Amino acid sequence: MYAVIETGGKQYKVQNGDVITIEKLGVEVGETVEFDKVLVLSDDQGLQVGKPYIDGVTVGAEVVENGRGKKIVIFKYKNKKDYRKKQGHRQPFTTVEIKTIGGVSAPAKEEPVTETAEEAPAEADAE
Repeated sequence: MYAVIETGGKQYKVQNGDVITIEKLGVEVGETVEFDKVLVLSDDQGLQVGKPYIDGVTVGAEVVENGRGKKIVIFKYKNKKDYRKKQGHRQPFTTVEIKTIGGVSAPAKEEPVTETAEEAPAEADAE
């Protein structure tokens, strides 16, 4: 099951359990967010495409982190005119983990079961 959502002027293809970085939202870490701009929904019943959005379908997510991206340096200059301008920018972002798509919550992540190594059977006595 997956969905295509729109947020921050961009589109993201998401599945349950995905962690994505999106444009900054005004929410604190640990809070839940619902995206109601769902463009495409694929589930057991088939593929639903919105015009432009699907009514009544939301994608729920939990905010994992708020931060700022890597610094980008903008440097402008004009040759022979003694004009130099240096500027930096760090884009703010929000990282979210997708919990529910269309009202269906993410399955609980199961811990991988590791079997204890059984002792090798004793070798038969050589006669």
